[in-house]
Amino acid sequence: MKRPLKPDELRIWSLVAATVHPLPGKATPKKPAPQSLDAPARIDPKDLKTPTPQAARDGVEDIEPNRKHRIVRERDPIGARIDLHGMTQDRARAALEAFLGRAFDEGYRAVLVITGKGVQGDGVLRKAAPEWLAAKHLSHIVAGVSEAHRRHGGAGALYVALKRRPRG
Repeated sequence: MKRPLKPDELRIWSLVAATVHPLPGKATPKKPAPQSLDAPARIDPKDLKTPTPQAARDGVEDIEPNRKHRIVRERDPIGARIDLHGMTQDRARAALEAFLGRAFDEGYRAVLVITGKGVQGDGVLRKAAPEWLAAKHLSHIVAGVSEAHRRHGGAGALYVALKRRPRG
């Protein structure tokens, strides 16, 4: 955490900043509103938001960082892969759910789901797959979801971490 500037440091910095001029054709940055050094800045509690990962907003958690690292390095093997390219949404969802059920029954701990990126990076399956994986009826199977490493398909693929099967 940065410490606040002392008044003499602030004065020196304002002298230095006054000598700097933008390059021709560049916009001048907006100056922040001056604040009194005596009173602390007021922060509106409505402006404070807790950042959440994209996957958590979609209803399923990200894979733990250490586990994802093991999957990327293939220390935790990717048990199976499914390629959803060229499928309709209904067919892709049915295939994905059946695939996850089989992978869970086989005891796999990680699988790769290839959705593709779409024409301009806005693929329908790419957007829909995290929502499908967050479905309530798959919550006993799916432990987490993360975007795959470039070597495994990058933005066009997802790592899906599976939960352990109950013993017995």
